[in-house]
Formats: sequence, C-alpha cells, structure tokens
Amino acid sequence: MLCQFSFQNFKSYKDETTFDFRAMAIPEFQDALIRQEKAEDLLPVSAVYGPNGGGKTNLLQAFFCLINLVVKPIHALEKNRQPMIFQQGSSVAPFMLDESSANEPTIFQVFFRVGEKEYQYYISLKEEIVFESLLWRTLGGKKTGLIFERDGQKIELGASINKASINLDVNPKMPYLSFLAINYNIPVIAEVQNWFESCITQSYANPRAENIVLVSKSETTKESLIHALNDVGIDLSGYRYDEDSKHLFTQRTINGKVYELPFEAESDGTKKMIAALPVLMVALQEGRTVVVDELDAKLHPKLLRYVIQMFKNPELNKKGAQLLFSSHDLTTMKNTVFRRDEIWFAAMNDNHESEIYSLYEFRQEDNTRVKSTAAFDKQYLEGRYGADPYLSNMLTGRDWA
Repeated sequence: MLCQFSFQNFKSYKDETTFDFRAMAIPEFQDALIRQEKAEDLLPVSAVYGPNGGGKTNLLQAFFCLINLVVKPIHALEKNRQPMIFQQGSSVAPFMLDESSANEPTIFQVFFRVGEKEYQYYISLKEEIVFESLLWRTLGGKKTGLIFERDGQKIELGASINKASINLDVNPKMPYLSFLAINYNIPVIAEVQNWFESCITQSYANPRAENIVLVSKSETTKESLIHALNDVGIDLSGYRYDEDSKHLFTQRTINGKVYELPFEAESDGTKKMIAALPVLMVALQEGRTVVVDELDAKLHPKLLRYVIQMFKNPELNKKGAQLLFSSHDLTTMKNTVFRRDEIWFAAMNDNHESEIYSLYEFRQEDNTRVKSTAAFDKQYLEGRYGADPYLSNMLTGRDWA
C-alpha cells in the first residue's frame, strides 16, 4: 500500500513535492478507509484535477518514472517475481526553467507498506546514481532499520543483508535495489521487489492503451467482468478471444441467440471499460496500487463513478488496493463521491513551476478550510480553489479581445 510519494526536480516540478495517501482526521467516508492495526489510515482513492499544462500528468509520470527505474532492469533480465501488468514508463527529466536545476539531481522517495512493515526507498540521480537507500520499520514501531545505503559507489549494508557474498560493486547507472533483486534471493529485497512489480501504471493519453485488453481464462473472473459491465449498462453476455486470429469478440444474447461483434466495432467508452475493468479487478483482488493518467477519457461520468466506488467499497476492496488518477470530469468532484483529502489540484505558480495541494489543505480567504458540505465542483469552476484561473475569467465575463 502506498503511504506517501515525494519527488524533486522532475519536469515541471522544481521544488520538493509530496503526494500523501494518509487519511486526515476528518469524518467523511470513514468506512471506506484502509485500516491496519498500529498504523495510520490510508485513502483508497485520490483524484488530481487542474488545467491543461498545470502538472497533473507530470505528477503521475514522476511515479511512473520511479517504478520504471527499479523494475525495468529486473524485467529486462527476466528476473521479475510476478507477472507485471501495464507499467507505463517515463524517463528522468529535470526542471529546465532556471539556471541550476538542469545540472542538479532528480530525487524520488516513496513510503509503502507490505504486511506488517513499512519501507522507505530513496533515490537521487543524474546520469548516474548519486544516492540511494532502503529503510524499514515495523508498523507502530519507532526504530528504523537500514537495509542498504549507497553514496555514489560506496555501499553500506544493513544487518539483515550484510553477507560477505553480496557484491558491493555495481553499475553506477543501475539502482542497487534492482541489482540485489536480479542477483540474490534475499527475503526482504524480494518483498520490496514484489511491491514495485505489483504497481500498475497506465496512461490513457496514449490511444493504444485502451485497445490493450487483459483477457482471463478463468470463468469466475470472466463472469465477474461481465457482471460489472452489465452494472454500468453495457449489455454484454460474454466475450471470446480467438487464438488463431488474435482477435477479441464481444457477445450479446438476443432472443436466445448469441451474436458476436469484433472488439474494434464497440464504442470508445465500451472499449475503454472492457480494457480498464479487468486490470482494476486484478488490483482489487490482489491489493495493488493503480496510477492512471486520464482515466476519465472517453468514459461516461457514471462509469467513472462506478470505478471510484469499487475502490471505496470495503466489501470489494478487502486487500487495500488504491487508485490514483488524473481527471477533468467535474461531475464526480462532489462531496457524495470524495473526501476533501482525496481531491488534489495541480497548477503552475508565477515562476512556471508546478505545485500540488489537496482540497483539505486549501485555505479560503478567511483562512478556514473548505467545508465537507460544500459544492466542490461549483466552487472549483468559480476559481475558488486556485487551480483553474482561466475558467474563473470565463465565468466572470472577462473580455479577451
């Protein structure tokens, strides 16, 4: 489970930026929170809003980049421990709009939980790895243990993996975490590796993404998918994947007869749901973290709301799966859908640097927080939250001539 993600000097983000999945002490949707003994409650869902060019995609790509840094070399050498599902890559790219950032390292840091442990992974890099560390602690514990620390090419091993057989000489461009995962069978490293590999990162800004369908041979999974599609008004009775032609066909039963259509003949929204739902269902079944750019693209608002509610339903989400996505859909930006700490905004400041903040953190003109009963979508359109000034200008009738 993802607790917190921080990064610095990445694309449109210059200063340290932190996205937090830890739940604030507010009363909304308490039953939907991910709870674990001796640990802070976590959010099951978060959405990022903001204008085009404000930094929504770059925020998610920072996470894509971190996952890709660790997993790509493992996957390239076929040393992954589990099948990976749709890991969208992104390259390291520093902030370019000042005189110093281009020559400074990009930094990523992530806190996540696996079982009864919380891990902290940190990596700083330019062309080569500048610094890297992996720490752990038991949930509720105050003492932090070192697994390894790397300062340039100098590597220190913690007590749990400190063995003479472990090589301290590694390619300066490869994360030491990846190196250990590839070359050794160390339980604590395997646990961390499994978490990185379990993350699902996807961008529907790429049109090809919605044409990639995860087809399960399990009849139970197939029935669950059809049931979910029927729930949102997509009247399919089944599907068939033809191994010879490598084509997917959707099925509808009319007056007792089954008719088939090629997947390509379906509407964009139906194709999107058929592509997205199997992945989201795997995440819910296995407790994975899902980060999706433009999840709402080509989706009817009721379909997006259905997806959100899947993750917020403790009967469906029993293993702590989490969903983070960017969106322009304001019909779901409501207090009947989200807590205030589940809504985030990304926007440019006057120095052309992206910044993020949650609706809960936002302070109004009288220095009070936005109320849980507020009309979030209406106030956002009025420009009260600061993330969409051009909409505010349009609504106030500003003359652009």
